Amino acid sequence: MTINYELIIYWSEPDQSCIVEVPELYGCMADGETYEDAVANAKLVIEERIGTARELGRPVPEAKGRLTYA
Repeated sequence: MTINYELIIYWSEPDQSCIVEVPELYGCMADGETYEDAVANAKLVIEERIGTARELGRPVPEAKGRLTYA
C-alpha cells in the first residue's frame, strides 16, 4: 500500500523517541527509536486504521497533502 498522508515527525526528549503524527487521520500516531523505525511504525498504523475503517464500513479520508487539514 502506498502511503500518501502527510506525516509530522519530531523527536520527543521525554520519551527518547521519534514521534509521527498523521493529522489527516484523527488520533493516528506512532513512535520509534529512530526516524526510520517511527516512519515504518506509522505505515503499519495507517494500514491498520484504513483496514479497520473499511471493515466497519466507515469512510477513509483521502490524503490531501500538506497542511490541508488546518
